[in-house]
Amino acid sequence: MALIEALALALLLQTPAADTDGPPTELIMQHAAAIQPQASSPFAKSLLAGFGFLEPITPTVVWYNKETRSALPAAEASKMTEAQLTGYAKRDIDDNFYYLTRYGTPVAFVRPVEILGKAGVKSADGLKLVDFGFGSIGQLRALAYMGADVTGIEVDPILKVIYAKEPGKVTRCAAAGKGRDGSISLAFGQFPKEPAMVKKVGGGYDVFVSKNTLKRGYVHPEREVDPRMLVHLDVDDETFVRSVYDALKPGGFFLIYNLCPAPSKPEEDYKPWGDGRSPFSPDTFTKVGFKVLAFDVDDTDAARVMGKTFGWGTDEDLAKDLFGMYTLVQKP
Repeated sequence: MALIEALALALLLQTPAADTDGPPTELIMQHAAAIQPQASSPFAKSLLAGFGFLEPITPTVVWYNKETRSALPAAEASKMTEAQLTGYAKRDIDDNFYYLTRYGTPVAFVRPVEILGKAGVKSADGLKLVDFGFGSIGQLRALAYMGADVTGIEVDPILKVIYAKEPGKVTRCAAAGKGRDGSISLAFGQFPKEPAMVKKVGGGYDVFVSKNTLKRGYVHPEREVDPRMLVHLDVDDETFVRSVYDALKPGGFFLIYNLCPAPSKPEEDYKPWGDGRSPFSPDTFTKVGFKVLAFDVDDTDAARVMGKTFGWGTDEDLAKDLFGMYTLVQKP
């Protein structure tokens, strides 16, 4: 997968700094309230309800080595010598980083959830979902509050440290009414290259979703580019798609949703994050057994409404530099 710094640099659609003065849990609630008009499906509405139950965290510390891209919890670092910590820098983790990380508001996840809701996913209650390249915990915890069993896949070593206590049962929130509790499972590594990851993720899922990770520009760039800016799946397309197929239950959905800036012009440096098309062809999906419901569908209008809601720029800015696209396939 892409190196963390490249992904952070690529994500220009951040929550404005001016909006992050208050507690991030309050900001997330404000975003959830503001985007309600775009959430017509019961599934999207259930996600928005879950955001209201996110709680502040106790600040913590992570030691991060940029060169080796490794992270240590404070307790482990305290037992190491100064020489052993060479290359590591202390990083304070507060609510802001915990919920917004490098990628902005988790409420942006509502758009792919709305697409899935219109495709037939009725509710978070009892749902089993994978978020590939989840980036931050907010959307996973919100779904779990509503009774979903969610699995997040990531490679970021800092997230592995700060979310170490997240996996496990999540008590159902009041907004979900009576019913089963949800759960969170996190898998850190390369799926499906690593057999241990395939085993950890398991199967029987209703939904496998990737937001802003599986971009054609990241996986199959059209120009030579610094490898650190790419998503390295390290398996061929058919192997990856088949692994997703195997993880889904019959009737399950695989959604690739991407937000992108304007694509690179011939005279400009190549931006792999600017190509949000599916990295996998329709033939690959059908060969594995998927039914293609939508392929590289333009979702720019909805993306720009969302961008305006979250204050990502002026109308002129968004018209020039925000585009949306999705691909949706289903296991028969």
